[in-house]
Amino acid sequence: MTSQAEFRRALLDPASAVPAGLVDPRGRPAGKRFDIYRNNVIMTLIEALESSFPISRKIVGDEFFAEMARVYLRQNLPTSPVLMYYGEAMPEFLTGFGPAQHLGYLPDIARLELALRQSYHAQDSRPVEPALIATLAQENLPFLRLTFAPAIRLIRSPWPIHAIWAFNTQPDAAKPVMRPEDVLVLRPGFDPLPHLVPAGGGALIAALIEGQPLGQAIEVASETDLTAVLGILIQGGAIHSFSGEAS
Repeated sequence: MTSQAEFRRALLDPASAVPAGLVDPRGRPAGKRFDIYRNNVIMTLIEALESSFPISRKIVGDEFFAEMARVYLRQNLPTSPVLMYYGEAMPEFLTGFGPAQHLGYLPDIARLELALRQSYHAQDSRPVEPALIATLAQENLPFLRLTFAPAIRLIRSPWPIHAIWAFNTQPDAAKPVMRPEDVLVLRPGFDPLPHLVPAGGGALIAALIEGQPLGQAIEVASETDLTAVLGILIQGGAIHSFSGEAS
């Protein structure tokens, strides 16, 4: 009897022998049938990764990505029958994938692509009316705590991941300049988009996501453009609700 572990190992490795004990409906060895099934499974998983990480694929090229995906899928089996969730371990995998080490930004590009996909499938949320925030008394602003929409994602990177994303998706985008960039993924409508956060804004938003009041969050990122950051959050429909007032 073939064990499940042996079957899975053989299924994802074309070099592995057909598991013993597999027979066709006539009782004959099912080697050819298994080879066809194995190839279909592998190609389906590779295509799922190609669909989920199109920018990473574009950067490394189709052939390289396909071979990289084969290595990935042998180490990372799907944990859900829904293929749109497959690939969540790709960023971490890329940090240790030797042939791609010269592309230090690639794991963070994969994180951005994963964030865009997660944002797309996140639960819907009605954003707070901007006019309500405008009515807050000035003395209450330091105590303001924000609750964010489930679709937002923050990626902080030492690499210009927004510029790299734009360069690979927009024909008129400038060539990336190598510098740190923080990116906020927002989904005000149906499709999520990455937004470049002003310098220092990533620390501010991270503090707000953690539940810190605005006054404390500003201390973490005192040099950022608070108006610009709040503008991105409000215009992008990122704020679901808010609370807090001076005691």
